[in-house]
Amino acid sequence: MNVLSQIPAVHQLKKHDRFLELITVLDVSEQVLTDWLSEQIDVVRNRVINNELNHEALNREKLIVLIFDQLNEKIHSFYRNNLQGVINATGVVLHTNLGRARLSKQAIEHIHKTASSYSTLEYNIQTGTRGSRHDIVEEYFKQLTHAESAMVVNNNAAAVYLVLKAIASGGEVIVSRGELVEIGGSFRISEIMEESQATLIDVGTTNKTHVSDYEKAITEQTALLMKVHKSNFKVIGFTEEVDTDDLVHVSRQHDIPIYEDLGSGTLFDFQKENVGAEPTVQAKVKSGIDLLSFSGDKLLGGPQAGIIVGKKMFIDKLKRHQLARVLRVDKFTLAGLEATLKSYIRGQERNDIPTIHDIIASSQSVWEKATKFVEKLNRASTSFICDIKPGKSKVGGGTMPDEEIDTYIVDVKHDFYNSEELSVKLRCFKNPIIVRVKSEAVLLDFRTVNDEELEQVIKAFLQIDMENL
Repeated sequence: MNVLSQIPAVHQLKKHDRFLELITVLDVSEQVLTDWLSEQIDVVRNRVINNELNHEALNREKLIVLIFDQLNEKIHSFYRNNLQGVINATGVVLHTNLGRARLSKQAIEHIHKTASSYSTLEYNIQTGTRGSRHDIVEEYFKQLTHAESAMVVNNNAAAVYLVLKAIASGGEVIVSRGELVEIGGSFRISEIMEESQATLIDVGTTNKTHVSDYEKAITEQTALLMKVHKSNFKVIGFTEEVDTDDLVHVSRQHDIPIYEDLGSGTLFDFQKENVGAEPTVQAKVKSGIDLLSFSGDKLLGGPQAGIIVGKKMFIDKLKRHQLARVLRVDKFTLAGLEATLKSYIRGQERNDIPTIHDIIASSQSVWEKATKFVEKLNRASTSFICDIKPGKSKVGGGTMPDEEIDTYIVDVKHDFYNSEELSVKLRCFKNPIIVRVKSEAVLLDFRTVNDEELEQVIKAFLQIDMENL
């Protein structure tokens, strides 16, 4: 029997009961469903040609079943969003692969309201004339950082590029060799400087740079002194670097602007909570620096954005540059950022902003959630072996590279599934759960799991256990 000849044509399968049923129950057009059906016929045909199917076991009816089964998989794939919400049970607060900062409820509500109606993105209610999106969050940043001015672009890499292009294009930029960093996505300070058409003048050595190194490198072509905060790595041992205060002094002596890429950037003083040694944006502004840039979706706890604060004369120049339009943010980012900043202004950042709340949460609070999980699991199942152990959480997101936070880890093993199988099942749950895997155990750190998510994690484990009965 020629198996290929047994594969029905599209027009024949469109008359089949399964196709007619799908048309009535699915929220897709007949044309789209027909296209998907045609795709699956081709898939089955190729599988036959490549001998991936047992020819002797196939007939017309089995081929029809196979085609429609694959069509169902295609339909399920379509209705499942590529961008999905997940439960982060890794204990990494700013998990880059999982979207970094979770937004506050206030930010989510403001984004939702902005998305569901027209907005004053570029409209001035008082005058009835065109407004500027720059105005939406600028006053908040000025109030919080005491900077003269501020603006927002789509991420901190964009902020670095805009500053270099607008302030130093065609001139020389002096930066310490030990600060020529590479961050995620192969973004290198040296290469972005080349793209901006500024000339890199690196001074000092990898481990040591002195004030005199900057002073010796200054020429008539020097357009900018640049400092890059090492927020995503740390050099230890025989090291020395020039702090911002000293570099500001050099810039004033030579009348050359100074810019610092702060990387993560924080408005919350984590040092007071004995977490890390990150300088605050406020402290940097107080030093007299001309321009600072930092991320919105890291330690700030807001949406992805690149924030630039500093002297008004330089910020105005950035706003007027053609790149400002290319790199501008949309209304959703501004809405999320506005609500986030208002939490800081109200003094409610500890409670409102998940990033701050999770980083400073006590190990005792994590232990309580871990205990609740274990107790509920033990009451309902005898297939899991759970052990609560002291451990370490990470801030993540390229911030505080050497900082670990005391926590408690739940070490989970199953009588039937090994650790890899269990982690796969958790990832494939309706609301995917991302865990750490070590040897034969799945590890859960509930620092990054809220109370509502905790109940979902418990439900997922119990459901997995029921599958094995």
